[in-house]
This record gives sequence, C-alpha cells and structure tokens, in this order.
Amino acid sequence: MPKMKTNRGAAKRLKVTGTGKVMRRKAFASHILTSKSTKRKRGLRLSAEVDSANIKMVRKLLPYM
Repeated sequence: MPKMKTNRGAAKRLKVTGTGKVMRRKAFASHILTSKSTKRKRGLRLSAEVDSANIKMVRKLLPYM
C-alpha cells in the first residue's frame, strides 16, 4: 500500500505538541486591527488547541504527525 500524503496546507497551519495536542493560530488577527481592543489583540497572539470535534479530520490531514 502506498504512503499517505500529508495535506501541506494543514501542515503549515497546525503544529502537534509533544503530548499529542494539535495547536492552531487564532482567527481575526491579521488586519482591521484598529477597531479591536488591545486586550482582544493580545489574546489573539496566543495559540489555541484544535477543538475535539475537529481532531478526527485533522488526523486524516496530518497522518504522520
């Protein structure tokens, strides 16, 4: 059976931690930042864990991570 291909778009956006959690970047942090509060923008800098509802799909996109 041939090797599975990793989805390159997902590989660039998601990182797997040592404990196996999948981390993602938060949305709404790239532009139109003048209307957002400093507190909100500071929170958007942090990475977030991928929700449990989406983990099954992410594991298919990243078979070797």
